[in-house]
Parts: sequence; C-alpha cells; structure tokens
Amino acid sequence: MMVFKIISFLVVLVLASAGAGAEPLEGLTTGETARVVAVVDGDTVILDRAIRDAKQIRLVGLQAPKLALGRKGFKQWPLAPDAKFALEELTLDKTVTLRFGGARMDRHGRHLAHLFLPDGTWVQGRMLQRGMARVYTFADNRAVTTEMYALEREARNANRGIWAHPFYAVRRATPLALGHLTGTFQVIEGRVLETALVKGTTYLNFGENWRDDFTVTLNGKARRAFAKIALDPQSLKGAQLRVRGWLKKRNGPALKVTHPEQIELIDRRQSGN
Repeated sequence: MMVFKIISFLVVLVLASAGAGAEPLEGLTTGETARVVAVVDGDTVILDRAIRDAKQIRLVGLQAPKLALGRKGFKQWPLAPDAKFALEELTLDKTVTLRFGGARMDRHGRHLAHLFLPDGTWVQGRMLQRGMARVYTFADNRAVTTEMYALEREARNANRGIWAHPFYAVRRATPLALGHLTGTFQVIEGRVLETALVKGTTYLNFGENWRDDFTVTLNGKARRAFAKIALDPQSLKGAQLRVRGWLKKRNGPALKVTHPEQIELIDRRQSGN
C-alpha cells in the first residue's frame, strides 16, 4: 500500500484535526465586534451595526449549500436550509468578533471575515466540523486553510451533513464522472498522468487524451504563487491530488487553479515508478 505523504508547502491533509473551539493563532488580524441580528444563508450574516459602512459578513473560507434567495431560475442546493439553521444556532443574537486573513471586502460590499464567539469558538471551524460547508479559498484569502481542511476531512470521513449527500460527493477525475457537471463547484480526486507548459499555460492532465479528459490549468500568475512556495506545478506528474473549484469545459472538463490552496496532495509517486 502506498504510504500517504504530507508536504508542508502545500495546504494538504494534516495528521490531526484542529479543534473547532480553539482559535487559529496564525495569520489572522483582529477586527471589531458586533452582534448578529440575521442570518442570510449558511455562510452570510448581518450585524446590528455598520462597520466601515457594511453590515453584511461573508464567512470567508466557506462555501455552504446555496439558497435561491430570489434568484430567478436558481435551483436551491440540497441541505441549504439545514446550513442556514446551523449558522443561526451558532451566531444569531450573539456577539461575534471579526478577524481577517486577506482581502477584507468583496465586490458586493460585504466584509470577508472569520467569526469568533466570546468563548473563542471559531464559527467557520464549527460549520466545517458539522459538515455544513466546504472549504472555499481565493488567491487573496488563504489564511488558516490547513485547519479548515482538517475539519472538513473529519466531517467527510464521518459522513456528516453535506458529505452524506451525493450532490457533494468527491468526484473521480474522469469525463464520465465530470462531463455533466460543467458550471458547478466540485471537489475532484485523481492522479496526474502528464504535465505540460503550452503558450504560457500549465496543464495537469488526469487522462491519456487531453482533448477529452479532466485537466487542471494554471496561468503565469498562478505559477508565480506556486513559485513562492518553491513548487513547480509540472513536478506534480504522478501525484494523486484532490483539487477544488468551478468546473468548466475546455476540450474536456477543466478546472482553473489560481493558488496552491486549491490543491491537496494525497500521495506523491515519483515519475517513472
């Protein structure tokens, strides 16, 4: 049996789960405190007062099941009401402290913050631990991802919440498994068979036929982000990866990686073995 390896420069599987009640001490800056007066959905709350002209908080690092929220033609995701209820149980009518690990506002004028209760409970961590959300990072918001992945993995292994529902299953990196999922956010596992750099784009190919099989793409900006952690994406040939993001069609199904935290290294097999 292949021994699972862990490398520190990728946000990867970790050996012990971080406690959802313990504050991550690295990488977050403490902001202001306010009371939650409404919960919009499983990853958005409204405060009792404006902080820098904004009352709405998007819980950064999470993607909870989506409610329709009046969007025409939008089909509610499974367990979306459950995720909203879980966040209400945690935060409604409670005081929270905002902490930041990257960009502080999104284009919708919402704060992008980690939330902490007075007893130190990390709201994002508790939602992940309950299986009410997936980890969802951005190139400009990547703090405490290791802790978040550990808690997500704990819930997934226990089939809690969304992880017991086929809508949120971890997908195999094959056209058969992915072909009908274009335009959706997915978590995908597979082994990189080949890598290539073509006209400024790096390709990680998960199948024999790049025209039809699943591919991960990285542009020059993404490669520079990997270079900062001393990793060349082309060195991942032979590696078993878990990647996440929005699935597009580029020949076959494809996923664009913009930062290293979108990738978890499950196993690294040396090329040629």
